[in-house]
Amino acid sequence: MSNRTKHSPKKEHMYSEITSLSKQYRYLCLSRLEKVRSVQLMMLRKIMRKEARFMVVKNRVALKALEDAKFKGVDKLVDKFSGQILLIFTDKNPFELSLFLSKNKISLPAKAGDMVTEEITIPSGNTGLAPGPVLSEFKEANVPTKIDGGSIWIAKDTIVAKKGDIISPKLAGLLNRLNIKPIKAGLTIAYALMDGTALAEQDLLLDIERFTRDLQTSYWEAKNLAVNSHYYIPDVIGEILAKAYLEAQNLAINSDYMSEDDIKQLVQKYETKARILYDVLKEKGYG
Repeated sequence: MSNRTKHSPKKEHMYSEITSLSKQYRYLCLSRLEKVRSVQLMMLRKIMRKEARFMVVKNRVALKALEDAKFKGVDKLVDKFSGQILLIFTDKNPFELSLFLSKNKISLPAKAGDMVTEEITIPSGNTGLAPGPVLSEFKEANVPTKIDGGSIWIAKDTIVAKKGDIISPKLAGLLNRLNIKPIKAGLTIAYALMDGTALAEQDLLLDIERFTRDLQTSYWEAKNLAVNSHYYIPDVIGEILAKAYLEAQNLAINSDYMSEDDIKQLVQKYETKARILYDVLKEKGYG
C-alpha cells in the first residue's frame, strides 16, 4: 500500500497476502457469507487446503490489492464488493468448484422471512404431536390431519411452500415443530473470474443429470444417423453390416431367390402360404 497513508498491521497483512495469492492462483471466486456457519468454513478450508485459499476480507483493501496485483478481469467486479465477502483463490475450475460447494451444503431450520430454496413438503404419517392449538397451524397451512392414538397424523404428503416463496412466521414455527429443516445453506460462488471473464452464479450452475441425459440422447441419435446413412466408422460398422445382411436376406426371401442361407425361411414362407390356402379350401368344402 502507499507509504503516504498509514494502515493498521492487520490491513497491511491482508493487502500483502491478497497480492501474493493473486500471483499464485489462476482463478478468483467471490462468495457472500450470509447463512454460512463458521464450522462449514472451517470444514471447507480443511478439505480444500491443497486446492484453494479462503480469505474473509475488508472489501476496499481486497479490491485495492487485486487492482495493484493486476489480477485479470478484476475491473469487471468492482461493484460486486459489498457486504461480507469471502475470496477464494484456486486453480480448480470454477464450474467444478461450484458443483463441489453445492454438494456440501447443510440443512437449516426455517426462519420467518427466509426464501424457500427448494419445494417444501410435509410428509404423511404420525407427527408425534398431541392434539391442541397446533391443529390451527396445520389448518392454516392447508395440511390435512386426523387424530389417532392421541397423536396428530398427516393424512397425505402436502406441499406447503414452493421455490422462491417467503416463509411466514407461522409456517416457520410449524416446520420447526416437525423438525423439518428445509433451508439449504452453504458457500455459493456469487462471481468468478476465469481467465479474465466474469461469471455470475447462474452461469456456474450445472445440471449434471440433465447434461448426462442430453449427452446420452445425442449419442444414440448420432449413432442411429450413422447407421442409416451408412457412415463407416468403427463404432457402427458392425451394426451397418448386420442391417445390410437382414435387408439382403429379406430381399432374397421376397424375390424367391434360393440360397443356402435363405432356404429354410423360403420353405417356412411357402408352408405358411400352403396352410392358409388349405384352410380356405377347407372352408369352401374341398377338404
